[in-house]
Amino acid sequence: MKSDQIKIEIQNLTMAYGSRVVMRDISARIKQSSVFVIMGNSGSGKSTLLRHLIGLQCPAHGDVLYDGKSFWGMDDESRKVQLRKYGVLFQSGALWSSMTLAENVALPLIEYTDWSAADRNDIVRLKLALVGLSGFEDYYPAEISGGMRKRAGLARAMALDPEILFFDEPSAGLDPITSQNLDKLILELRDSLGATIVVVTHELASIFMIADDSIFLDADAKTMRAQGNPNDLLNHSTDAKLKAFLTRGASLEAQ
Repeated sequence: MKSDQIKIEIQNLTMAYGSRVVMRDISARIKQSSVFVIMGNSGSGKSTLLRHLIGLQCPAHGDVLYDGKSFWGMDDESRKVQLRKYGVLFQSGALWSSMTLAENVALPLIEYTDWSAADRNDIVRLKLALVGLSGFEDYYPAEISGGMRKRAGLARAMALDPEILFFDEPSAGLDPITSQNLDKLILELRDSLGATIVVVTHELASIFMIADDSIFLDADAKTMRAQGNPNDLLNHSTDAKLKAFLTRGASLEAQ
């Protein structure tokens, strides 16, 4: 269901905390209904870039365009409308511990729709079923595993049928099998819902499995070093730092 239409365009973005520049001159185009991975080592500004994309942090320079429209050039009301098109899965899952999974998923529906309780309950059950959590509606976050909490957070991110899903290190803290299952779910969402998905990760298995396109951020150079499909970058790039990132552990596995 991938498309050649550009959904998101990052234009000459510079990110900074006061006078400290984190990354500069980042430019990339993200196609509609694709999985786009922001990769790099720890401290390279991956999550900071995500914060700029979802409106939590204003760029020091540059802009982000959605469907050709400047996000940071919008008035406040237009920006709120744009934000309604996003779903975000934070690294921790960010579920309310005092609420059941159903209550967590229902929160965006209560906040942003005037649907009846019965309609909300139907949507909540559907979203939890989509992530494999049918029957767990009345469980609390502390009663389920870390992988299940991630999936519940994903169900909440999907509650309003967003056009774009943003994931911050979705595999962090998960065992390899659970991580792989989450990666499969991300691909299913891309294919079945046509969502554009932006993922921050440094996990190689996930990068090679899910990414249609990617950018590599380098903390030392304070900019992006490459954009492309990770498999293509691995096979064709001559950038030593990028190759080292994409082949981590290869020498150990060969022994």
